[in-house]
Amino acid sequence: MKNKLTAIDLFSGCGGFSFGFQEAGFHILLGVDNTEIALKTFAKNHNDSKTLNLDLHLDSSIDKIVAETATNKVDVVIAGPPCQGFSLTGTRKENDERNSLFYSVFSLASKLNPKAIVIENVPGLMTLYGGKAKKEIIRLCEEMGYSCNSKILFAPDYGVPQIRKRVFFVALKKDLGEFIFPEPVFNEDNYISCEDAIGDLPDLVNDLGDNEMDYMNKAFSSYQQSMRKGSDKIWNHVGTVHTELVKSVIAQVPEGGNHKDLPLGVGDSRKFNEAWTRYHSKKPSKTIDTGHRNHFHYKWNRVPSVRENARLQSFPDKFIFLGNKTQQYRQVGNAVPPILGNVLANQLLKYIK
Repeated sequence: MKNKLTAIDLFSGCGGFSFGFQEAGFHILLGVDNTEIALKTFAKNHNDSKTLNLDLHLDSSIDKIVAETATNKVDVVIAGPPCQGFSLTGTRKENDERNSLFYSVFSLASKLNPKAIVIENVPGLMTLYGGKAKKEIIRLCEEMGYSCNSKILFAPDYGVPQIRKRVFFVALKKDLGEFIFPEPVFNEDNYISCEDAIGDLPDLVNDLGDNEMDYMNKAFSSYQQSMRKGSDKIWNHVGTVHTELVKSVIAQVPEGGNHKDLPLGVGDSRKFNEAWTRYHSKKPSKTIDTGHRNHFHYKWNRVPSVRENARLQSFPDKFIFLGNKTQQYRQVGNAVPPILGNVLANQLLKYIK
């Protein structure tokens, strides 16, 4: 551990972002969040990492983090502040306190003086309210001696089987150079599809599965093989009981379709944009969110399991989620895809190794 670069994860949730850094060789010193069950999942899946349940609005929380890391040098601060204030699906109130949570990242960085700061958020942060947040983040970086670059990354371009756009800010101490984002490695011709990602998992049609299951089918894609590394079990693959009515509605949605493809009078209880969306086997999934009621398996007439959502978020099978099923779905949906974290971590190593 002494020779490893270190990082701490703010607004960590279950730790998808920092898990990608851990897989790149970083030692994650600390995960900080205000959801206890997510921190328990974090602790289970990170090597010798500590956790703190804190409200990062408070100055006292910053002091506690500084005290907790006092015996270690922190090389990187990574953070995914709550995005609801900037999200297209949120209320978009300019004075939403969640919009200013990134200040806590810089408050902490001013005391820890890391080599790099990495912040993730929804693309709306770049333009909402005239780009105030983007400008403020760049200003704070400059003020503290960092060069800062930002870019909206499209997850399928980097091997995540999910349509997901997120903006990343990477700030480097100026003597380390200016961070250049890695080039995409996939394109529309070879994006990893839903079938590539989850097609080997048990169908759960006649059996709701279990929180711990054996592999019943062989992996038939390189992505499935990579997801299985380090695990001899399938965890968190539990089905959901649907009414016959719900199953009959799902059955009428074509692959890749949604509520607009249903016959007149069918599925009228849900008519918003994402309602009754069935994944397409040959394409990445829709953006995984914190719920599980509106997206359906490309083949089976049910919602995806927690493990299927985790695969689509690029969590390997060895990453185990704790809590009840609703809590597990929320942890998966709130996470930064580990593969994106890993891609950025490996690129950072070129500057700070």
